[in-house]
Amino acid sequence: MLDLPFCSGEYGVQVTDAFACTTIRTMENVVTCLYRIKIRGMLPLVTITWCKALVGLGVSLNMQDYSCDNVPCKTDIKPWLFSKKRGSKTLDVGLNTKVDVCWDLSRAKYGASPEPMDGYFFAIAYDNEIVLLLGDMREEAYSKMQAKSHCVDNTMISRREHIFGRRYYSTKAQFGENGRTHDILIECNTRGKEPRLSVKVDKQLVVQVKRLMWKFRGNQTILVDGFPVELFWDVHNWLFSPSDGHAVFMFQTSVPADKSWSSLASSTSFFQWHHTSASSSSSAKDTDSSGFSLLLYAWKSD
Repeated sequence: MLDLPFCSGEYGVQVTDAFACTTIRTMENVVTCLYRIKIRGMLPLVTITWCKALVGLGVSLNMQDYSCDNVPCKTDIKPWLFSKKRGSKTLDVGLNTKVDVCWDLSRAKYGASPEPMDGYFFAIAYDNEIVLLLGDMREEAYSKMQAKSHCVDNTMISRREHIFGRRYYSTKAQFGENGRTHDILIECNTRGKEPRLSVKVDKQLVVQVKRLMWKFRGNQTILVDGFPVELFWDVHNWLFSPSDGHAVFMFQTSVPADKSWSSLASSTSFFQWHHTSASSSSSAKDTDSSGFSLLLYAWKSD
């Protein structure tokens, strides 16, 4: 069984520079997913971060619950190397509550992202009931954890991803629990007198921005699966600080009609979660009502 470094204190342990998922210079890619699960009437937020560093692949787990204001449930597993690609661990998350974490990545298949595509499972269980299950090896997970229930009630609230390219940036996203997976392609030509930005979903053009020097930040409503999705973009760094900057794109469902880029960026909702190392109680609570968000950090490759 892999020895996972973990803690349950307020500040946790520090991640070494080689595995610092926020240090992009040591990373080829980082994917962070935020889930809402249910345990004993609590509604913890579970953050799973998949990392690809120079020394190998890693994954981290963070669990917090602010539904109980007095004694929040919290545990934190920092990144580890996949020296053993299958294993399990029992974690004490506070409030006399223990959860079991089990994983099997021995047959996992990867693409450009550090998050496995298929051939794996990563599961969290409480009282022999699986409360979070990732991957396509569902039956193997139920068998390994001896789960008495096949009911998994968890919701992905947000996904954050670092993507790389020179002119084209691509990823995949699912905007609803029952929706299909869509191909997203961002094209940005910052050279010449007329920089332009375009975004395609499943090869269909949904956004085209001309006069980008004046419209380097903005938002527009698009339709995905027949539902409105608000797309925000900020390519300021690409245009005015190309040597060390990245662009930001966000797709968000359930955005109030009066929301703009400036009001969203300054609010204490999902956006704050992405720009802080730990969620505050207010941001964790607000995130639950903000729908699903996909945040893309787009970096220009040399």
